[in-house]
Formats: sequence, structure tokens, C-alpha cells
Amino acid sequence: MSYTGWWIGYGIGIAIVLVVVALVVPILLLARSIGRAAPLIDDQLAAAARHTAPLTGLNTTIEHATHIIAGLKRGRERLGG
Repeated sequence: MSYTGWWIGYGIGIAIVLVVVALVVPILLLARSIGRAAPLIDDQLAAAARHTAPLTGLNTTIEHATHIIAGLKRGRERLGG
């Protein structure tokens, strides 16, 4: 009885397992790297949100400035300028 077929099967199986491990390990290392960087990224995004929050009032400021400029133009026209 020959076991050559079994040995070939085991060899192919081991080769497949090694290929899968070679493909999965870099993915796991990248996931770990992302996991370590995630808290820092989250902190920076929160800081950016805090620093840009006042910009929500910018449209109101522009609207008020437009009304003031229009009033100044009317005043200048009334004064003959």
C-alpha cells in the first residue's frame, strides 16, 4: 500500500495553510496599528470640532455685516457721497 497520495495531500494542505497565514498576518498587523492610532485620531477629530465650532456663527456675522454695509451705503448716498 502506497502513501504517496497522502503525503502529497498533506504537503498541499500545509502549503495552503502557510499561504493563508502569510496573507492574514499582515492584515492583522495593520489592524493592530490602526487600533493603536484610533484613540489619537479620535482626540484630534474632537479637537478639530472644538476649534471649528465658532465657524457656525460665521453666516450670522456675514448677514449682519451685509446689513451694516447696506446701511452705510444708504447713509453715504444721503450725505451726497
